[in-house]
Amino acid sequence: MTVLSSRPLRPVEPGLVSRALEVAGRLANDATDVITATAGRGARPDVKDSPFDWVTDTDRTLERHTRRVLTAEFPGVPVVGEEFGADVGAEVAEYRWVVDPVDGTANYVAGVPWCAYSLALIDSSGPVVGVVADPYRAQIYAAARGRGARANGTPVRLLDRGSTAGAIVCTELSRSGPWPGMGEFIERAAAAHAGVRVLGSAALSIAQVALGHAAAAVLHSYHEWDVAGSVALAIEAGAVVLDRRGEGSALPADGLLVAAPSVADEVLSWWQETAAAL
Repeated sequence: MTVLSSRPLRPVEPGLVSRALEVAGRLANDATDVITATAGRGARPDVKDSPFDWVTDTDRTLERHTRRVLTAEFPGVPVVGEEFGADVGAEVAEYRWVVDPVDGTANYVAGVPWCAYSLALIDSSGPVVGVVADPYRAQIYAAARGRGARANGTPVRLLDRGSTAGAIVCTELSRSGPWPGMGEFIERAAAAHAGVRVLGSAALSIAQVALGHAAAAVLHSYHEWDVAGSVALAIEAGAVVLDRRGEGSALPADGLLVAAPSVADEVLSWWQETAAAL
């Protein structure tokens, strides 16, 4: 039986939530313009630890712009970003912003239409506000604690499908390649007549669950900035967010499962059993 967290969420001042949604939405629109104007058109990647772990001029430019705006609009709230790390005091601050300027950078560099800009305001209970820009589909997904989720202003509510048969389950590679047990996980999904997709953006993988396109998403490992925006969307749309032990946690420390409630236990069992078999 899946154990869900009963920890109460911290209350947040409504004015802060409204202002955070407005500013994050503006930044997501800015990112959409930049990404669609430059994707696959002469970006100059620098290689990190692997040939597919890119850093581009666009990543740096968007993160600098995000930091400038957030610092001006929310003085004293630290920012944590993929490209430039954490501001001083981010680990102990009441609130912090987390940003991934281009989630799915290898796709962006290649011109593959599957990447996102992700921004979230976080407190000790998890995401307070989350915004994800899906530039190629001209969509801005936004959510705030207790206020629901929206796609381009239209309310989003997960439609629980009730079965994994015929459904899509998303996952992503780890930094070093397939995660331990990933092959067996795919086999278990196939045996249940579900299809697994590895598309190259953690933020968009989770968003597909909130939008009803996928039944679940499993990330064996992740960075907070990759997923916080889309986790906000998923929670507000009605998805279940679990750690690998099956306990409810908005941003688990060691991997996460986001799923439609009726299939969460089944997909969790695939993940747990394949990991235990190693």
